[in-house]
Amino acid sequence: MPQDAPKPAKALSPFYRWELIILLWFAFFLNQGDRQIFNSVLPLIRADLGLSDLQLGLVATIFTFLYGILVPFAGYAGDAFQKKWVVILSLATFSIGTVFTGVSHGLLLLIFFRSVATGAGEAFYYPAANSLIGQYHTKSRAQAMAIHQTANYTGVVVSGFLAAWIGETFGWRAAFYTFGIAGVIWAVLLIVRLRNDREDAEAANVAVNVPAETPRIPVGEVLRNTLAKPTLILLGLAFGGMIFVHIGYLTWMPTLLFEKFDLSLSSAGFNSMFYHHLLAYVGVLAAGKLSDKLSERFASARMWFEFGGLFFGFPFIVWMGATESLVLCYFALAGFGFFRGVYDSNLFAALFDVIEPKYRSSGTGLMLSFAFIVGALSPIALGWVKETFTLSQGISALGLVYLVSAFLVLLALKVSFQKDRVG
Repeated sequence: MPQDAPKPAKALSPFYRWELIILLWFAFFLNQGDRQIFNSVLPLIRADLGLSDLQLGLVATIFTFLYGILVPFAGYAGDAFQKKWVVILSLATFSIGTVFTGVSHGLLLLIFFRSVATGAGEAFYYPAANSLIGQYHTKSRAQAMAIHQTANYTGVVVSGFLAAWIGETFGWRAAFYTFGIAGVIWAVLLIVRLRNDREDAEAANVAVNVPAETPRIPVGEVLRNTLAKPTLILLGLAFGGMIFVHIGYLTWMPTLLFEKFDLSLSSAGFNSMFYHHLLAYVGVLAAGKLSDKLSERFASARMWFEFGGLFFGFPFIVWMGATESLVLCYFALAGFGFFRGVYDSNLFAALFDVIEPKYRSSGTGLMLSFAFIVGALSPIALGWVKETFTLSQGISALGLVYLVSAFLVLLALKVSFQKDRVG
């Protein structure tokens, strides 16, 4: 073999594409778990550090804004470098940031370790991980992405309860130490088990990344082949509304149950997340499998699932903020969760219908960027509403944002999808 010939990839096990989902599932579990710890122990941090609701909202807003600024670079990194290493370095960075969040003794340190270190680390995970899934899963793409998405739900629910329990029992700092150390350990495992995705792409003759011996994709080429798609723009706008709603919900719903219904911190942390994410499991898995089948017959099937998830979810959001009954609040959380799962099942599977494979990580990053920059306004906006009006009114108002997002997806379906579709 010539010395400069590319190194052949090791044989790909038929099981690896599902082993990949298992490995990334736990990484995403920790990614989302780390994010929810802060929201679960927010009242304890407020009492210990003497911070206002507006200051706590500012911490979450800076975290989300920084995520949104960095995620396009993360998307490009996922196309320009080995996705394996982008995922591993992301996991290690946000886990170390989570550990150091536990040593914060004031607003500035909390912003630096929580918002800057953890937010920057988390930004680089999702585009590369999602593109990896797209590389190893073709016909099972939506199903594989739906399974990966359940790690989001599990991470939020488990951390919502566990972090609050650890906070009440051992102090809020111990919750950050626990999840951060677990993330560092999992990053070491990924170093051992994840394959060289570039070598596998070359061996399969699939243009999902740039071969190591050729120049990296020029930024201008990436932008021309992503931002020129009106469908991506409209899906990004809709996703921005969805993220605005969900960050507001994740940040303030535990506090709403804690203050409005006099639940304990651990009970509020668990119940605010459990019913929503339990039904999201049902919605994402059922819709992911069904949409894979329907998309073989109807090219726009994935987009219709996106529309339905947003349109039918909005009344439940209004209801969960407005009701004075704890039982009905849980019911509304469940309905919101089910249709959130329907939306999530095709979030990026639908995007990939209009983006060529080698630009998918970048396209994912651009869509995430816009969404999280918009969503960054939600925690501080609801913090202001809480101090000026009521938190219940702020939560209910989020439903209208969901409704607007639904009609943006419908506009993409009717105006640009058929022209933008690839493959």
